[in-house]
Amino acid sequence: MAEPWLEAMGVIAGLLGIVAWVPQIIEVWKHKKHDGISLPTFFVVTCSLSLWLIYGIATESIAMIFANILTILVIILVITGVVKVRRAERESSQ
Repeated sequence: MAEPWLEAMGVIAGLLGIVAWVPQIIEVWKHKKHDGISLPTFFVVTCSLSLWLIYGIATESIAMIFANILTILVIILVITGVVKVRRAERESSQ
């Protein structure tokens, strides 16, 4: 396990990473905008984050575990919103 100050820096970096997703969540859920969002890309990013989570668990890094769990949850929130908006658009166009 890393020094406590390094873990704290990692947690702060993880929180900043989460905050970076807030505008995307607002665009999808509030404004119903999903243009340019590639679900395959989000799938690959989620796989990557899952591997980093496993790495964090293996190395007992609280920062890695914390940041990756929260980022995966945020990405799931974006993906869910995109799927919901796209489904609603398809249904309204039929």
